[in-house]
Amino acid sequence: MAEVHIIGQIVGGSGFSQRRLFCKWGLHTGSAWKLLSGLESGQTQVDDPQAGDVAYWCHPIDVHFATKGLQGWPKLHLQVWHQDVFGCSEVLGYGFCHVPATPGCHTLDCVTWRPRGTWRERLRQRLIGGGPQLRNPEAVISSATDRFRLHTEASGTVHLQLGVLLRHFSRYGVEC
Repeated sequence: MAEVHIIGQIVGGSGFSQRRLFCKWGLHTGSAWKLLSGLESGQTQVDDPQAGDVAYWCHPIDVHFATKGLQGWPKLHLQVWHQDVFGCSEVLGYGFCHVPATPGCHTLDCVTWRPRGTWRERLRQRLIGGGPQLRNPEAVISSATDRFRLHTEASGTVHLQLGVLLRHFSRYGVEC
C-alpha cells in the first residue's frame, strides 16, 4: 500500500478576539485510509500571550497512514477555544484545511470562522460569554451544502507547519 507520513506542528493562532487560547484538532480521512501510527486528534495547551495577539502552541503532529487511493485525502479540522479565568471554555473559531498532496515542507494558514448568531446572542456573548456554537462540529468538514446556510463571521487564523512524506505511490499506481 502507498503511505503518507505527516510530520509538523500547530504553531499558533493570531487575530482572535480573546486571549488564553487553545486548539483542538483532528485529521479526517476516507475509508481507503488506514492509520499506521500516531494520533488522529489532540489538543494544545492554553497560551496567554503577554505581548501581541499571537498565541504560540508549537503542538506536534506526527501521523503515518497507508492508503489504497487518493480519495479521502486527509483534512485537518481545527477548533480554537478561549478559556476564561474561571476555567470556563467557549469556542472562538472553526476551520479546516487539506493536508498538502505534494511532498516537502509546507507553511499553512487556516482561516477560522464562527457562527454569528442573532443580535441577542451576540449581546449575551459580549456581556457574559458563551456565544453560539455548532451542535455538530463535523459539519465543518462535511459537505458544503450543510455549511452554506450558516451565518458566520471571521474569527482568526491558525498557523501550521507540515512536512509530507510519500512512499510507494508509484509502485501501487497511485499518482499525485
